[in-house]
Formats: sequence, C-alpha cells, structure tokens
Amino acid sequence: MQNGNDGLSRRDFARKAGLAVGALQAARLVGAETKHEADLKVGLYSITYMGVWYRGDALTIEQVIDRAKRFGYQGVEIDGKRPHADPLDMPQYRCRDIRRYAQAQGIELYAVAANNDFSSPMPEHREAQLLYLRELIRTTAELEIKLLRVFLAWPGVTTMPEGGARYDISFKAWADNHRDFPEDRIWAWCRDGLREAAQYAADHGVTLALQNHPPVIKGYRDVLRMVREIGSPNLRVCFDTRLEHEMGPEDVMRASREIGPLQVLSHYGNEYDEVGGRIVPKYDELAVPQVDGLLEIGYNGYLGFELCHQLPIVDGRVVGIEFTDKNARLAAQYMRETIAAAKKRRAAAA
Repeated sequence: MQNGNDGLSRRDFARKAGLAVGALQAARLVGAETKHEADLKVGLYSITYMGVWYRGDALTIEQVIDRAKRFGYQGVEIDGKRPHADPLDMPQYRCRDIRRYAQAQGIELYAVAANNDFSSPMPEHREAQLLYLRELIRTTAELEIKLLRVFLAWPGVTTMPEGGARYDISFKAWADNHRDFPEDRIWAWCRDGLREAAQYAADHGVTLALQNHPPVIKGYRDVLRMVREIGSPNLRVCFDTRLEHEMGPEDVMRASREIGPLQVLSHYGNEYDEVGGRIVPKYDELAVPQVDGLLEIGYNGYLGFELCHQLPIVDGRVVGIEFTDKNARLAAQYMRETIAAAKKRRAAAA
C-alpha cells in the first residue's frame, strides 16, 4: 500500500534505508583496514577426498590431514557435509578430537565449507537451509575455526553408483524450480537467508566468506553487491578466479584490487602433469595473476586446492584415488612455486 502520494511504501523506504546503511558499513569496513605485507598459505580442501569425483571411498578427516602433511600443505579446509563435517555427525567431542589431531600433525584447520542454498521458492526449504547453516556455524566455532565459506545458491551434485558424480542433473532441477521467478525475487530470498546467517556467525565469532559461485551469482561484482547490501562485518569474500570464465590476467588483477581487504579465502583447482621436470597444469586457471593480485592487496590467508570436477574415464571407469593423490601432490608444489616466483618478480621490480 502506498503511503501518501510519494510512491514509496513504508516497506520500500525501510528497505532502501537498510541498503544505504549496509553500503556505508561495508565502506567503513574496507576503509578501516590497512594494507599489510601478504602472507599466502597453501591449503587442501577436503572435498578433494570425499569419494565424490574419483572411484573409491572417502577418506576420513584424519586421513585428509595426513595427506595434507605428506604433500606439503599448511592447512585443511573441511567440507561441511557427510562424511566430513555434517553438523549431524559433529558433537563437541568429535570437534575436539579433530582439532587435537590436526594440531599434533602441525596442520592448521583454516576454514569450513558450507553447501547451502537460500534460493528455493519454497520457504520450508529455505528455513531448512538456514537451520543447516546455523548448526554448521556452531560446528565451525567448536572446531575453533574462524572462517566458513558459503554460497547464495548451490544446486548440489549427483553421485553415481559406478563412481564419480554429475552436475547436470541437479543444475537442471534447480533451473526448473526457479523458472517462474524473477532474478530480483531470488536475490531477495538469498539476501534474507544470508543476513540471518551473518547474525548467527557474529554470535559465534565466525566470519562467512561468500564465494563467487553460480547460479545466482554471475561474478565477483555480485558478491560485492551482496556484501554491501547486508553490511555485516561477519560477511566477507571468497574470490576464485577459475569461476570467472571471461577474465584475462588484467581482469583478475582489477578484480583483486576491487575486492581488496574483503577477501579472506581463495581456491584453485586443476589437473597436473610433470613434463621435463616442470609441473604443467591441464587448464589455464589464471593462477599466476591470481597470486600476483593477492600479493598486491596484502592478502593474508589461504589458497586452497580442490579437485572438484568430473575426472577422466580410463578403460571405461572413472579414475581412482591414485589420480587424486597425484594431483594433490603436484598442486601443492605448483602453488608453492607459483607464489615463490611471484614474490621474486615483485622483489626484482621494487
């Protein structure tokens, strides 16, 4: 209902005022942080060993920590679903045991990753997702981890009985469910869910890192828009260059500068081979400008490796865990060398 003749309802006025306050808070948040010397660390995201993409069983979290130590990673990001860290399976004693095991191995637990979807047209689904995320925030805090990566929308994956998984089934179902709703309505559902989740995160001393992941988010500027609209100091950015398919090296550098101190997490992912003593990535994921951008903005955090895509079929079967081990080992070395080379270039140019 309109209030008078100004064409602006009370609800619209409150929404616009809230967005303005949120934008101001986000601007103050960025301005309050000073640039510091970068400290890039290399981490292993446990989705790599969840038994989803390769043929074979998932590793336990303890076994993932062992792999991280063996291959030279500094930390582990734990996926927040079964069999790794679904809140249903994470009572306090289990969180304590995982913390102690990681500490004994000299591995930092630096993040948890949510698989949430706030975009459903059905309020019951959105409320269930909010409950999941609230419980995962509790789990993150009990693991004594400060960072939880989140999505706006996540269609999910379909695991196959013969091994491996597919994205196309769940993405088609997601598109069908959202077909009759405009983008701004879906955006509003996501904003409402994430705003409430940020409040829960603040209660537990946890920071949410919103990833630039489709389908609702089309790129990093959508992430920045959502961060501005919510305006919470407990909502930051996870920026992954491989999700920005139209970017070139200069675009990555520009995006890194625009995100600046809001960035608290990043990932990389590829397949690798050793050729003539060099590690050669299969795909150009722009890792070099990614690292250059992080160094330029003084990023202090992790680049986490994830093997999270359909893997090769060999002799009629999806590859086994030995393929994952090879790529996890090479990925750690590749990123360490990429960071070292970038630092050397910067020192020479100084």
